[in-house]
Amino acid sequence: MSYPEDIFSRMYSRDSHPELLYPKKEDVSSIEEERQYEEVVQTNVFNVMLNRRSQRKFENKAVEDRKIEMILAAADTAPTAGGFQGFEIFHVKSSEIKVKLVEAANKQPYVNAPLVLVFCMNSGRVKMNFPPNILKKFSLQDATLAAAYSQLAAHALGLSSIWIGMINEDKVMEALGTNLVPATILCLGYPQKMLQPKPKRSLIELIHTI
Repeated sequence: MSYPEDIFSRMYSRDSHPELLYPKKEDVSSIEEERQYEEVVQTNVFNVMLNRRSQRKFENKAVEDRKIEMILAAADTAPTAGGFQGFEIFHVKSSEIKVKLVEAANKQPYVNAPLVLVFCMNSGRVKMNFPPNILKKFSLQDATLAAAYSQLAAHALGLSSIWIGMINEDKVMEALGTNLVPATILCLGYPQKMLQPKPKRSLIELIHTI
């Protein structure tokens, strides 16, 4: 376990934190590139939430490694039950596995996206004295929150995403080669067209004060 100082501290290896996500030495190609990513970190989260829109059509363009790292680092900061992080993320690069995931997701073709992340529950990490069904619920919530954080981070980085909830859990597990139950598949990439956000319910209708 390690304590994040900022989002970048989750991305790069430090002598005191050898277990950090995607450990590697920093290699900033230019001051301008570094400034761009620093600006993303300072993005107004409310603007990100208001403007995010699900996208099913992606450009045939790879997502840069650094953006992937920032998305995964964002997932790592999501709140979890007891701080135990009862979830795992499968970063699917294999084109064959992506095809299998399309089949496992009711043949939704956009599952074969430039960037595919599968968020799975791992209740075994949640070291709390509760019945198994409660621990499973905690790990489902953990995985869901991590996926949501990743989705918002992706939008801040100029990407779009689609949340896949209609999945055959057994087929997803078989494709990934894991016994961990999937919570969701998050498909991401550069949008062919940036869509406008849909209207939402009014807060008067949505909120129930009792």
